[in-house]
Amino acid sequence: MTSASPTAVDRRALREEAERQLRALAGDHASLREDQWSAIEALAVDRRRALVVQRTGWGKSAVYFVSTALLRARGAGPTVIVSPLLALMRNQIAAAERAGIRAATVNSTNAEAWSETYAAIRAGDVDVLLLSPERLNNPDFRDNVLPQLAATCGLLVVDEAHCISDWGHDFRPDFRRLRTLLPELPSGIPVLATTATANLRVVDDVRDVLGIGSGDSDVLVLRGNLDRESLQLGVLQLQSTGRRLAWLARHLDDLPGSGIIYTLTVAGSQEVADYLRERGHRVAAYSGQTEQAERLAAEDDLINNRVKALVATSALGMGFDKPDLGFVVHFGAPSSPIAYYQQVGRAGRGVASAQVVLLPGSEDQAIWDYFASVGFPSERQVRTALTVLGDSPTPLSTAVLETRVDLSRSRLETMLKVLDVDGAARRVAGGWTATGQSWTYDSERYQKVSASRAAEQAAMREYIASTRCRMRFLREQLDDPAAGDCGRCDNCGGLRLDDEVSQDEVSAATATLRRPGVAIEARRQWPAAMPGLGVEVKGKIAASESAQPGRAVARFTDLGFGPRVRAVLAEGQADADVPDELLEATVRVLSAWDWKQRPAAVAQVGSLRRPRLISSWATKICTIGRLPYLGEVVHRGSSATARSNSAQRLKAVWDAYELPDGLVTALSGAQRGQAVLLVDDFTDTGWTLTVVTRLLRRAGAGEVYPLVLGIRS
Repeated sequence: MTSASPTAVDRRALREEAERQLRALAGDHASLREDQWSAIEALAVDRRRALVVQRTGWGKSAVYFVSTALLRARGAGPTVIVSPLLALMRNQIAAAERAGIRAATVNSTNAEAWSETYAAIRAGDVDVLLLSPERLNNPDFRDNVLPQLAATCGLLVVDEAHCISDWGHDFRPDFRRLRTLLPELPSGIPVLATTATANLRVVDDVRDVLGIGSGDSDVLVLRGNLDRESLQLGVLQLQSTGRRLAWLARHLDDLPGSGIIYTLTVAGSQEVADYLRERGHRVAAYSGQTEQAERLAAEDDLINNRVKALVATSALGMGFDKPDLGFVVHFGAPSSPIAYYQQVGRAGRGVASAQVVLLPGSEDQAIWDYFASVGFPSERQVRTALTVLGDSPTPLSTAVLETRVDLSRSRLETMLKVLDVDGAARRVAGGWTATGQSWTYDSERYQKVSASRAAEQAAMREYIASTRCRMRFLREQLDDPAAGDCGRCDNCGGLRLDDEVSQDEVSAATATLRRPGVAIEARRQWPAAMPGLGVEVKGKIAASESAQPGRAVARFTDLGFGPRVRAVLAEGQADADVPDELLEATVRVLSAWDWKQRPAAVAQVGSLRRPRLISSWATKICTIGRLPYLGEVVHRGSSATARSNSAQRLKAVWDAYELPDGLVTALSGAQRGQAVLLVDDFTDTGWTLTVVTRLLRRAGAGEVYPLVLGIRS
């Protein structure tokens, strides 16, 4: 704290200075809100810690930029902003530069500029440094850069602070590093956390984190009215996916300005964008799988109204700033009303009115269930990882660790980051080590988080069916005490949504969705460290042993055939002949396939769970295509437990299959060098198809083309 509190006169003068800084940032018309000044005063004058929970567009960034200007003018070090998305960083840097605030960023895309940036900070030439949260967990940055920043910064800002809390809708483990960073700050360094999406539980959690190392628990919390006066919310419950898509194609141009169409999956974003383009709309698909250059170009196209909409996953979320965004449509409902509020908050920031339409789908629950299944690992899995790390005399890379721990790469990395912050593991040069510190698995908390997620799903279903004010419903989910009826939504009478769509339009959309066929890329590289699991392979898969690109009738998450394939392959579904509908779809897939070498025979992967389904499918393909049936590659032993990463899965299937004598004879005789169509029920990691292909090709097969009913993605 400062040695003496400023007088009332000093505070008036500081507020006048703050008003001038705001006008430099936002224009001559701008003036500080009372809560903005309260936050700035707490940070720049009283050097306190503050949490600001205010709606999107309220001006949270103005608080930290104005505070930075005041603090820098009084000799404070640079402001450090931890910000989750590169889009947010780009917008913030541009805003800061307009106000004469010198800003720089350190993130994974500009490594070549890091040393220059650090030198500029040491020279006092940087007012604001924006960091991506993953930098906080980088060993070199954590050990060599972060201590100096913590010692010399004038203000620490945590943007989108709900990411700190595992109660939040978008918890990110990289943010947990703040739990160890805050106690390292010198006394009197102010800290600001901001978010638009925090209910009381998240507020309490973030406030507890902010209080760490502050010398007291005095954290200022400013919660504002979360109404979005420009938004008109509505829900249309349409009977089928085809009708939803037809409605969107018909009414997209009726929506104001340009906007965002959110989908729940990457596949959905591609399918919806493809159909809308076919119908003459200017749209682009956008997801976490979109190349960075394409994402930047798509964002720019939307900002400059060169497209009507981006069809996007949640990858286009926090930080995307287009004040005149006229609409947000959700093609499928998010699993949380709070996440929904955050996403629709992209619209209507700088316009008087924006429309928000939710088109829920019958597949939503299955998608929610999938994402819910990949939460924090079980205690057994965590203990296994700690034991493996503890038994190793040297650090282990993630690639090596996944050969010994049954977790996917992404879940493994998330778990390790949590253990790092909790002090049980440490990321170092060369990988990860165990610290030997005692660690308790907080099963009660994880169970409560899981229950909270289930409650959010129930609330989202209630929102869809509700006849109450929709904005009020969302604000109550965020524990906004001022929540009241908005007068603007479809239930309040302020929005009328026309559900008209012709049967011809529905038929056209349905026909497009029912185009079967998804490419399967063949594996080209063996997982790292396989010899450690007793599988003596490494590097590239030999071309003479690898498959050609294959096909699936559908992804599990596809909007068209996805639900049908998912139902046939569901756990507990009785084994039966392949349905005629999927056989007809198969014929269409095969007819459209541009073979490098047309298959001359059909073989199937042996199955312990669905032998009738696969054999009936394979033999019917032979009958239709007039091809010889070579038989099945035998699955020997009991059904293996599913493995969730590449190394473990490859180990599980490596010795699980063998070629029967009849198949070997055929491949070494009449079918030698001929292409083979290899049939299986589904694929996820691709290693079963890779291993079986290797066996077939070693026995004399030519090109091998995998064909499956579904891709589990």
